[in-house]
Amino acid sequence: MTSPRPRSGRDQDEEPGLGPTRLRDLTIIGLITAVTVFILVRYNYGSLPPMPLLAGLVLYILAALEVVIAFIVRTRVASRDVGRARGQLHPLTAARVLALAKASAILGALAVGVWAGLLAFLWTQHDLSAADHDRPGAIIGVVGGIVLVAAALWLEYCCRAPDDPTDDAVGGHPGPA
Repeated sequence: MTSPRPRSGRDQDEEPGLGPTRLRDLTIIGLITAVTVFILVRYNYGSLPPMPLLAGLVLYILAALEVVIAFIVRTRVASRDVGRARGQLHPLTAARVLALAKASAILGALAVGVWAGLLAFLWTQHDLSAADHDRPGAIIGVVGGIVLVAAALWLEYCCRAPDDPTDDAVGGHPGPA
């Protein structure tokens, strides 16, 4: 039997579990996706069908739904209306909403990467009328991905539990012993 590896001071301060989504991670996902899509589109653009103008519309719909959910969750969390009683926000539902927010942030980063890679290719094509036709749809898609990431990060923020009151906030007196 081996003894556990000693942990550094930094490792001891961090709690295990799910942390907030980092913009850095989403940016890396988007950049890798954009480069990959740019390369794929560069060699296969001639075989792709024309892109509909509103191909990225679903991203806006998802973002709108997440904003509505965020308002509901924020209201419930702010009023401390989270629990198992009827009419309260169940903790498992809050966890599911948080998982939805994290997945949507990743989906939004992927969408930004796909549409940005396509748009980068389309801006290099000045002599193709198909590229001129596809450019507005790609712009709508990039903006939709950014809106989805923003909505997902805000929803994730709304799922945070309010801080516990400190002794100073309660009046400096500890509770009865």
